[in-house]
Amino acid sequence: MSIDQNTAAKVAKLARIKVEEDALPALASEFNTILGFIEQLGEVDVEGVEPMVSVTPMRLKRRADVVKEGGQQDKVLSNAPDAREGFFAVPKVVE
Repeated sequence: MSIDQNTAAKVAKLARIKVEEDALPALASEFNTILGFIEQLGEVDVEGVEPMVSVTPMRLKRRADVVKEGGQQDKVLSNAPDAREGFFAVPKVVE
């Protein structure tokens, strides 16, 4: 897969990053380099390798999944700058 300047511009727009027109070729090149590294990772044989959580073997802490004090909606929403109909109200970010 190869990223051209138009695709790099589209990615920058989606990420809400301002990229000058003269910087698009360098950005497209960086994207292509990153995709090349990802393709190299796909070639690695991982057969028989167990997934790991950390570089040092450790067991994750677990707790019982128990429902505790509920019904505190008013208390939770008391510090919200804007709450409507029992929910947090936030500004619209999707155009």
